[in-house]
Amino acid sequence: MLRFVYATLTYLLTPWLLLHLYWRSFSNPPYRQRIGERFGRSGIRLQGPSIWVHAVSVGEVQAAAMLVRSLLERYPDRQLVLTTMTPTGSQRARDLFGDAVVHSYVPYDLASAVRRFFDCMRPGLVLIIETEIWPNLFRECGLRKIPLVLASARVSLKSVSRYRRLAGLFRETLSHGIVIAAQSEADAGRFASLGANPARIHVTGNLKFDFHLDSRIPAAGKAFREEHARQRPVWIAASTHDSEEQVILAAHAKVLAQIPDALLLIVPRHPERFALVAGLVGRAGLTCVSRSSKQQCTAATHVFLGDSMGELMLFYAAADVAFVAGSLAPIGGHNLLEPAALGLPVLTGPYTFNAADIAKLLIDDGSTTVIHDADELAGEVIELLRDERARGLRGGAGRQVIENNRGTLERLLKLVDPLIPASR
Repeated sequence: MLRFVYATLTYLLTPWLLLHLYWRSFSNPPYRQRIGERFGRSGIRLQGPSIWVHAVSVGEVQAAAMLVRSLLERYPDRQLVLTTMTPTGSQRARDLFGDAVVHSYVPYDLASAVRRFFDCMRPGLVLIIETEIWPNLFRECGLRKIPLVLASARVSLKSVSRYRRLAGLFRETLSHGIVIAAQSEADAGRFASLGANPARIHVTGNLKFDFHLDSRIPAAGKAFREEHARQRPVWIAASTHDSEEQVILAAHAKVLAQIPDALLLIVPRHPERFALVAGLVGRAGLTCVSRSSKQQCTAATHVFLGDSMGELMLFYAAADVAFVAGSLAPIGGHNLLEPAALGLPVLTGPYTFNAADIAKLLIDDGSTTVIHDADELAGEVIELLRDERARGLRGGAGRQVIENNRGTLERLLKLVDPLIPASR
């Protein structure tokens, strides 16, 4: 009964999905493109079985990068399909892999769209990164006897409560022989409580610890700094959201009162907000240079706006201190490991539930500090910009956390390899 209700509701919601895409396209035009792919009409029909990896957006694509490269190397005879949900995730996939993978938007969880996608892409194995749970997609894997792995899987307490309201549907969804490679023991227990088979739940860790830092990034960051902020202290506010920029800019005003030559690199999470954030900087009475302007910062520049895609690691590499946003607002926080891998002391807001285990490790280790408002943010930034030794100690501690937790990719591949049949 629940499945019938779910199937009916998904079809009734189809006009609203189209309206949603149209509305999003006003601020982000790529949402108006390739709409057919979202309904399983990609125009691609593969000839042999593929390996399908789904990574919803930029963070998941980045987390999956080493997995995708390993699969391409291990199974050169298999076409690899990489799907995303967002245009920014799509662009990141293209930047990382180009034509080495078949890229498509993932179909909406409509039974007919899912069937069309499976018919065209012919997956022989499906790997979904982190938290995407779709009843029709999972059921189609079961009907076609296609192995499905939830890789680096996590489920928050909040999500468990929501899923339990539809307990019957999700118990059925998780009962199709799915292999769950959970991030932590807590995640494993939550999946079991939702009806997943305990015998198929494995704790493998978080793929984000196994990311590869491009060896060119530190030198590129140094060159950027030479061009825009020579001999100036620099801090970055990365992946910012609405309501956070005001706090960050207020904090930077306080930093400037103590360290007049400090430069803030601010990088909004979503490209449709670049112009809005530029306006906020101006209204705060601060001078700004944007990446897109191709202008060089001068001594009078207070803020550099990173209004580009795919350059966040470059900006981290040019900074002394990193604040990772999405954490002052209840969004859940973004990737703390990227600045930590570059040896930066890290600051975060209190909302880190998207990767609570990673946040706890870094906070307990002393490399990351939680701040709650502009005063606390400014105080931490001022203290760290003035104390090179403290920056080095905290940055080194963060790097050690990453080294101590690598190995997820190897554990995941041990689960995946037996599920991929030998080529004929």
